[in-house]
Amino acid sequence: MSRLSLYLQLIRWDKPVGSLLLLWPTLAALWIAADGFPGWHLIAVFTLGTFLMRSAGCAVNDVADRDFDRHVKRTAERPVTSGKVSPREALALGAALALAAFALVLTTNAATIAWSFAALAVSIFYPFTKRFFSMPQAVLGVAFSFGIPMAFAAVRGEVPLLAWALLLGNLFWVVAYDTEYAMVDRDDDIRIGIRTSALTFGRHDVAAVMALYGAYLATWGAIGAAIGLGWPYALGLLAAAAQIGWHYTLIRERGREGCFRAFRLNHWVGFAVFAGLVLDRALAG
Repeated sequence: MSRLSLYLQLIRWDKPVGSLLLLWPTLAALWIAADGFPGWHLIAVFTLGTFLMRSAGCAVNDVADRDFDRHVKRTAERPVTSGKVSPREALALGAALALAAFALVLTTNAATIAWSFAALAVSIFYPFTKRFFSMPQAVLGVAFSFGIPMAFAAVRGEVPLLAWALLLGNLFWVVAYDTEYAMVDRDDDIRIGIRTSALTFGRHDVAAVMALYGAYLATWGAIGAAIGLGWPYALGLLAAAAQIGWHYTLIRERGREGCFRAFRLNHWVGFAVFAGLVLDRALAG
């Protein structure tokens, strides 16, 4: 493989699901913060920045997990794990991508720039929590939700309580879908000693995932009602709930393929909520 092909594989260029899972709640926060269309500049900054930071995170994660990944069939051939890309190369690529994202942030305001450092710190810290924390998915939830306070900072120059409430609700969603992801590798994780929410929840994993989904929808639904969002937003939440009901049928038997499919399709849940929000603000405007 060419170096470019290896680098693209390292940053999951062919697997944009992770970026979309980050993108939809971030864009939703932009729309809520601006009470409508936030402008093309901020849309471009946060869309490109999301893809860049997710790619940088993949590079850092693969370096941190390389000694674990070689024992998992699904991850054994990742470029760093297989030795095709050195850890130094991967970290250099991750740093370059993070700097590109930071250059985008510099076009916003001081508050967004300041919060970007906190977002970077959480992203770097997350991969190492699998070694000592029984619920590393909660840390991932914070990392994957940090676009929300940054969006408010970019629009309003501050991060109000509303942003943190949205982050909390989104954290429930992240833990739900990443637990589905962890259920795929349950046997391997037990063997190599990685801690995950799927192992922590044990035989209650499916019930926990559904409860977390419910907490996500309830939180974002209550926030929507509190700020005056109408029927289009409610319709988006219903579309998301219908998908979640289908996901239950995919994960209830705990099969690898079903759990992985549910995880991969979660970005449509986020898109449904975002689309309902955009339609609501467009009709209101």
